[in-house]
Amino acid sequence: MEKFYTTTAIDYVNGAPHIGHAYEKILTDVIYRHFTQRCEDTYFLTGTDEHGIKIQKTSAAQGMTPKELCDMNANKFKDAWKALGVEYSQFIRTTDDEHEKIVQKIFKKLVEQGDIYKNSYTGLYCQGCEAFLSEKDLTEDGLCPDHLKKPEVVSEENYFFKLTKYKDAIIKHIKTNPDFIIPSFRANEVLNQLENIEDISVSRAKSNVTWGVPVLGDDDQVIYVWIDALSNYITALGYDPDGSSEKFNKYWPAEVQVIGKDILKFHSIYWLAILMALDLPLPKHILAHGWITIDQTKMSKSLGNVISPTSVLEAFNLDCPDPLRYYMASAAPCGKDGNYSDEDFKEKVNAHLANSMGNLLNRTLSMLVKYFEGDIKPEFKVKSELFDKALETVKAVKHHFDYFEVQEAAQKIIELVDVTNKYVTDNAPWTLAKEGQMDKCGEVLTTVLEVMCVISSLIYPYCPNIAKAMAEQLSYNLNTKLDDVNCDNIKVGHLIDKENIKPVFLRMDSELADKSKK
Repeated sequence: MEKFYTTTAIDYVNGAPHIGHAYEKILTDVIYRHFTQRCEDTYFLTGTDEHGIKIQKTSAAQGMTPKELCDMNANKFKDAWKALGVEYSQFIRTTDDEHEKIVQKIFKKLVEQGDIYKNSYTGLYCQGCEAFLSEKDLTEDGLCPDHLKKPEVVSEENYFFKLTKYKDAIIKHIKTNPDFIIPSFRANEVLNQLENIEDISVSRAKSNVTWGVPVLGDDDQVIYVWIDALSNYITALGYDPDGSSEKFNKYWPAEVQVIGKDILKFHSIYWLAILMALDLPLPKHILAHGWITIDQTKMSKSLGNVISPTSVLEAFNLDCPDPLRYYMASAAPCGKDGNYSDEDFKEKVNAHLANSMGNLLNRTLSMLVKYFEGDIKPEFKVKSELFDKALETVKAVKHHFDYFEVQEAAQKIIELVDVTNKYVTDNAPWTLAKEGQMDKCGEVLTTVLEVMCVISSLIYPYCPNIAKAMAEQLSYNLNTKLDDVNCDNIKVGHLIDKENIKPVFLRMDSELADKSKK
């Protein structure tokens, strides 16, 4: 793979980030970091969606201008992703001048080629979705199924995009590319939505919405969310109908666009049609992840169970985001819903990161110091079935990431940790040392340390700080590409001193991990 370009949905900034937003960004960051281990040229885009009626109303209610609200909340999202170790390549805001200019040019191009036309329209508009809904989209009580509110009847003269023109091409693309929508079971859902698809409104009258990108040549209209927000994936790279940048030509199309299942329709239908109208390549994959519930209950402001991701770090006194990254990235099978609970979070990361993985490295290095003063002897000739298991795990993890199965890949890594712990128990190096079988003892310890190098590479996308701490104690080059990972990393000579052996992750209920007890 020569390059890898991935995107997240851009978050609406009428509020602060919650753990659902964090799930998507962590998931995408883990995917991105994994593929940086497999190819030289990677790019990761995220950002914020900053136009529309909700921003207009929320800012007015708070006595702010729309731009002031956007600036304030966009920074909250940036701060949250920094705290969670989300290392995006670019953060785009739809209020960026360059984005707005290109959106106007895209809109103008589509008008000129007949893909956008003007028409009067009366429809059911949901402010929460920022979308017109049809009667069949509503619940039996006439409510929006996502926001459980009755949409308002809106009559406007708007610009419409000829979505129906591209219906057959979209259906053909989905059917001939069964791995385009991930997980694949969501493809039928999209195909069903396509059956009764209609042209969509892509502007709003300024009499109703003032906070938006103006339509060139029509002072009465602003460009609506679909052309504005969806175009961020290409405007960020420097797409321009009059001549695109080198960066756009290098990175587009995206290898995977990561979104929530609730906006799959817009990305697998509307976005594809816009790209087809612009005569641009389509993304390779759309990954629609599930939702994160809180203690098995859907997040809701009215229930008061909306959790800030940074509040979790603060509540558990975590200086490092790796535990939350690991927990969230492995919270759900590909495309399914996941759950967050404080107790499960603590139990899972303690079991996997502290008890199994961290303790394995710590006790192995401690035995190396105890029995061999931290030296790897030339006579430690090692070859073990455990090596084969480690290299098989590398292949398995790569395979799962090829299908963006992030939880499933994490399970394979922990399986390798468990097998390695069993290898230590079965071979009992402490007994070998007691019996004077020092070469055999050294071989067991060196074998485990070799496998720990592999584990540090595999766990890196989930836990970059822990992986770096592991690699440092192993004198292992964490920049090793996954194709080059092997079991020949531990060099003969002095490896480590006692004072340099440190736990890579402390149990969250340990006295050392709890600052309040220090």
